[in-house]
Amino acid sequence: MSNISSNSLPAVDDSKSSLAFLAPLEAILFDIDGTLCDSDPLHYHAFREMLQEVGYNGGVPISEEFYSEHISGKNNEYLCGTIFPDWEIKRARKFLEDKEAFFRRLASEELEPVKGLDKLCKWIEKQGLRRAAVTNSPRASGELMISSLGLTDFFEILVIGNECDRAKPFPDPYLKALETLKVSHEHTFIFEDSVSGTTAGVAAGMPVVGIATRNPGTSLINAGVSFVIKDFEDPKLWEALEKLEKKPEATAEAITVAIATPTPSNI
Repeated sequence: MSNISSNSLPAVDDSKSSLAFLAPLEAILFDIDGTLCDSDPLHYHAFREMLQEVGYNGGVPISEEFYSEHISGKNNEYLCGTIFPDWEIKRARKFLEDKEAFFRRLASEELEPVKGLDKLCKWIEKQGLRRAAVTNSPRASGELMISSLGLTDFFEILVIGNECDRAKPFPDPYLKALETLKVSHEHTFIFEDSVSGTTAGVAAGMPVVGIATRNPGTSLINAGVSFVIKDFEDPKLWEALEKLEKKPEATAEAITVAIATPTPSNI
């Protein structure tokens, strides 16, 4: 199994850690891989083993750095063209389908939630917030991860990137979640762990809280996250949620921040 390790969090401007301008909060949207669960080591293991079997990179196993830069967070249709540019599309798709099946076998036995997830879910339920899971994973993998985490009844909808016109890093999956839940981007935020997902969330006009399970916090900040947390027990997150919970209306200062928040786009 991979020794992929978590990254230390970079210093950030605490003034950006406020979510108060979202009041009254209506919904929270979640990525799945690396956000709800630390699944990247399982994906990396599956890719490494299967790519080596087909002689990729001259049979030399891919590195963790290669996986993080070229594979993590990318949807499978994109990977067909970037990882296998010389393969027929049918063959590339079959490889990735088999890889997902391998991942699901690993996940069914080894998947663990990110620390503090249960506490956060209970808070969300207590607040009566809408919620959706939004992923670039195939539906079978997304459903298995949600089920393995015991969250099948927690999420109202599951949005799959490849079932939208465009997957992440385009905003379409997050815009679809807003439309389906019938909530406003002005009162919703996102949890994401990847540059691709962060790019999608920001383009959809919502603040993104980055969770640095595996991807460097600096890369998430560069992609536009509002702030970075280590996990769902991070005091920075709960300070922001408590302020939001106690704030029925946005202050003038928060409104100024909200005006600077990107509006939905169709990049």
